[in-house]
Amino acid sequence: MKTREKVARKIKNMQRYVKFLREHSASEDDLLKDYLLKSAIERNLQLAIESSLDIGEVIISSANLDKPEDYPSIILILGKNGVIPMDFAQEFQEAAKLRNILVHMYTDVDPTVIARILEKNLDDFDEYARYIAIYLESEHE
Repeated sequence: MKTREKVARKIKNMQRYVKFLREHSASEDDLLKDYLLKSAIERNLQLAIESSLDIGEVIISSANLDKPEDYPSIILILGKNGVIPMDFAQEFQEAAKLRNILVHMYTDVDPTVIARILEKNLDDFDEYARYIAIYLESEHE
C-alpha cells in the first residue's frame, strides 16, 4: 500500500474519533459524574492521538527521516523536517504526552485537562490533517 493511501486511511480513522469527541463533548463535571461517558471520551481521545502518531510514523518511514525515540519526538521530527510547522509541532507534541498518560497512567487522568481539550483543542487534529495533506501533495508534484 502506498504512503498516501496508508495516511488517508489513518486520517479517516482519526477524524472519526474526533467526530465522536465533538458529538459527546463534556464538562469536567459531566466526566466526574458519568463513568461511561468519561471512559468513551478517554478512549476516543487516545485513538485520535494514536492515529496522528501512526500518520507521523508512516511519513517518517517513507521519507527516511530520523528515527523517533518516543511518541513526542514523532511530532517534533515532522516539525524539524517541514512536514508541519515547528511551532505547531511543539504544541501538538503535548498530545503524544497525553497519550502516554491515557495508556500508562490512566488513574492520573485529570478530568479538567480532558474537558479543556474537548473545548479548545479538537481543531488541532484537523489542522494536523491539513498540514499532512499539504505535505503529501507537495511531495508528489
